[in-house]
Parts: sequence; C-alpha cells; structure tokens
Amino acid sequence: MEANTMIAMVHRYVEAFEKQDMDIIREIYSHDALVEDPVGTDVHAGIDAVCAFYEGALKSGAKLALSGEPRCSGNAVAFPFQVQMPGIAIDIIDVFEFNAEGKVNSMKAYWSDGNMKSV
Repeated sequence: MEANTMIAMVHRYVEAFEKQDMDIIREIYSHDALVEDPVGTDVHAGIDAVCAFYEGALKSGAKLALSGEPRCSGNAVAFPFQVQMPGIAIDIIDVFEFNAEGKVNSMKAYWSDGNMKSV
C-alpha cells in the first residue's frame, strides 16, 4: 500500500471525528477489524463492535488534531494526535494496519492516564 494512501486514511479518520460521521468509520474499517484502545484493554472485534465503540467516542464530542507527521512502514501507519474533549486532552499514538483491500484491519491506540491533562 502506498504511503500517501495510508496517510489519506489517517486524515479521513480525523474527518470522521470532526463531522461525527459513522459512515466514514464504516468506510475505513474492514468487516473483521480489531480495535484495541488503549492497548491492554478488551479488543473490539468485527465491524459491529468497532462501530459501537466509535459511536460512543463520536457522541462524546471528541475532536482529533494531529500533533506530528504520520509514519508509514509496510502495511502500517503510526500517527501522533491529541484527542480534545471538554475539560480534557489526551496525547495518543495510533497504529493502523491495512489489509489487501486497503481497509484498516487493526487499530491499536497507545496512551495511558499519564497522557491525560486537564484543559
């Protein structure tokens, strides 16, 4: 997969939060996607579970802002960003892995309480 295609998917992901658009989430994830957010918690397996997870995130009013350039390697892209919600901000690094069809097959979010701050 081309780096520019993976980076475009990152921007689509940010757009989903900006627009609170579940259709974008369904568009970018594969039917058998796995989401682990944050790493070490229960994995959301399959598009229905992934969408249920994101419905809550989008309804919270969370907005994403990239805080650095995405980095691509093989079939994956890692990108730093900040989630901004009323009264709180969380610095996160996500890793998307893509399947042969160009859909996000796996998302892992790296963050913990130490990455949260009051705003």
